[in-house]
Amino acid sequence: MSEGEIFHEKQRLELCAIHALNNVLQERVFTKETADDICKRLAPQCVVNPHRSVLGTGNYDVNVIMAALQSRGLAAVWWDKRRSIECLCANKVQGFILNVPSRVSLGMVSLPLRRRHWLAVRQVSGTYYNLDSKLKNPVCIGGEAELRTFLSEQLSQDLSEMLLVVQRDVEEDGTWLTSDDRKK
Repeated sequence: MSEGEIFHEKQRLELCAIHALNNVLQERVFTKETADDICKRLAPQCVVNPHRSVLGTGNYDVNVIMAALQSRGLAAVWWDKRRSIECLCANKVQGFILNVPSRVSLGMVSLPLRRRHWLAVRQVSGTYYNLDSKLKNPVCIGGEAELRTFLSEQLSQDLSEMLLVVQRDVEEDGTWLTSDDRKK
């Protein structure tokens, strides 16, 4: 499959959480409006919603991502960075959503600020791709060995986190971990 056939939303406003969800699902499922509705359901009494930017430009938190995935019959499993990435049973994972530090820039000028950014990784036709919405195009990671290297590098950054996007039964039975690691 060529990179042109892979669904890849590009960054707009502070909507990286929506882009990561759609990119990991490989179709446009969620919009700013659906994410805002999720925010209202999560905090119905709040004047200032704690799950998104005060300015209404996005910047959605992990609770919005988890609720969005649940609405599609999926689950988000938080990856404990103390585990070796070798414990991961990659064939049970539909995709990965990472939260990583990201530089802030104004045009061509990079500012000495860091923000948080959501990005997606997914296997398409047997190959893993980095579907970061800040990229012009999907970037081929490769096979499972290259995926593990990529994820390890991402998680080695301070403040990086990872969610595994899995079917609910995979979450419930813990098969996203290798069988030896489930026993621990």
